[in-house]
Amino acid sequence: MRYELWLGIRYLFTKRRERFISAIAALSIGGVTLGVAALLVVLAVMSGFDHDITEKLINTNSQLIIDTPSGVTDRDELMRQLSALEHIVGVSPFVTGQAIVRLPDRAFGVLVRGIDVEREARVNRLSDYMVFGTLPKSDDQVAVGSELAATLRAGPGDLLKLISPADGKTYELEISGIFRSGMYEYDATLVAVTISRAQQLYHLNQTVTGIGVKLDRLELAPQLAPMIERQLGGRYRVITWQELNPALFGALRVEKTVMFIILTLIILVAALNIMSMLIMIVMEKTKDIGTLRALGATRGSVAMLFFSQGLVIGMIGTGLGLAVGLALARNLNAVSQWLERVFGWSLFPPSIYYLDHIPARIETGDVVAVVTAAFILTALAGTYAAARAARLAPVEALRYE
Repeated sequence: MRYELWLGIRYLFTKRRERFISAIAALSIGGVTLGVAALLVVLAVMSGFDHDITEKLINTNSQLIIDTPSGVTDRDELMRQLSALEHIVGVSPFVTGQAIVRLPDRAFGVLVRGIDVEREARVNRLSDYMVFGTLPKSDDQVAVGSELAATLRAGPGDLLKLISPADGKTYELEISGIFRSGMYEYDATLVAVTISRAQQLYHLNQTVTGIGVKLDRLELAPQLAPMIERQLGGRYRVITWQELNPALFGALRVEKTVMFIILTLIILVAALNIMSMLIMIVMEKTKDIGTLRALGATRGSVAMLFFSQGLVIGMIGTGLGLAVGLALARNLNAVSQWLERVFGWSLFPPSIYYLDHIPARIETGDVVAVVTAAFILTALAGTYAAARAARLAPVEALRYE
C-alpha cells in the first residue's frame, strides 16, 4: 500500500484525536450510501413500470401493425409475404373501430376489435388474460374487459347491445368471456368480436383494418419496421408497439431522467460534505504537510494523500449504497407488505395503481450510471482540498511551529 493512501486513511478514521473529523467522514459515507441506494431503488421501480406496461401492451396488441388508411383488401397475400420474412413468427388479421354500448339509462363508446380467434394467439396473449369464459367463437358472441363488465354488471351468458356507427343498427351479442389485461384503458373500453362480425358492423365486406405481427425478438421492432415497409414496396404502413402509445413511453423516459437528476442531488450534497471535511483536514494537518514536504514529498504525493481520502469515502459509500439499493430493489414487495402489516401503509394501493405488486426491474445500464455518477462526484469533491494542500510551501507550513 502506498504511504499516501495509508496516511490518508489514518487521517480519516483516527481513534484518539480529531474524532469530529471521523464523525464527518462517517456521515459523508452515509450520505453517499443513501443517495446511491435511493437512486437504484427508484430507477428499478421506474424500469419495472416501463417493462410491465410494455408487456401488457404487446400481450394485448401486437408488436408490429401493418395497415393502410383505406384498409387491407388482400390480407391472405399480405400474410403470406409477411410470414416469409425473417424474424416474423406470427401474423393475424384484425378489424378495429368504435361502437356504442347501450344501457337502459345511458350509452357510451367502446373500442371494438374483430379478431381471428385461431390466429390471434400467434401475435398476443389476449386469450391468456381470460378470467371467465373464452374469446368469441361465433358471430353472436363478444368478450369484454373486467372493468367494462363491472360497469355493465354483466357476466358470461348475459347480452350486450352494440350499436354500429355505420348504420345505427343494434346487435345483441352474448358475452362469452371476461378478460383482465392489467391495463385499465383496455379493460374498461375494449370488446372483442369475431372478425366477420366486425366487418359487418363497419360494412367492410372482406377488408380488414390491418395485420398484427409478432417477432422472435421484441427489441428488433424499431429496426425491422422500415425494412418491412421497403420489402412490401411502400404500399403499407408499419407501426411499432412504441408508436402505439408515444406519449406514455415519452412520459416514462422523461420521469426516469428527472428522477435520476433529482436524486443525484443527494450524492452531490454528500460530495460537498466530503469537500468541507477534507478542507478541515488540510487546515488541521498543515504542520504534517510541511513536515512531509521538508522530508522530500512531492506536490503530487501530497495531493494524492488528500485526493485518496475522497476516493476511499466514495468507494465505501458507493459499495454500501449498491448493496443496500440492490437488496431493497429485489425485496420491495416484502418491504411493502411489512410496512402495510406493521404501520398500515401501502406504497402502491392496488385500487389506485391497478397492480397487485410493485414492479421492480434492475437494469445493468442504470446500475452502471448510478455507480459512475457517485464515483465521479465523490472523486471531484477531493480535488480542491488536494490542490490546496499541494500548494502549501514547507516554509509557510512550518513558520509558526
